Amino acid sequence: MISTAAGKPSAPSGTQQVSRKEGRLTAKKIWLPKLLYDALPYFYLTSGFTAFLATMYISEWFWVLPHYLLFSAVCTHLGIVIYRRRRFRKPEDPLSKVS
Repeated sequence: MISTAAGKPSAPSGTQQVSRKEGRLTAKKIWLPKLLYDALPYFYLTSGFTAFLATMYISEWFWVLPHYLLFSAVCTHLGIVIYRRRRFRKPEDPLSKVS
């Protein structure tokens, strides 16, 4: 907390309050339906492989080819990361739960 020279805390300014609210908004968890939540890594993998295979049908080296390759790499990587995090989740520590 910011304080004045007298040692009394001062109120946060308007921009500091806005940034605190935005920080909370970005830290919130998003709720998805279970079917969509389970299908998400497979959607990313399918999108990545489809974009990669679509690059074979581009007849000339247009500016779009690097974007297709980048999109396919990002989607495939994201799908693998999400799948691995869900599949190989560490067991929770029983001492961390408080009844």
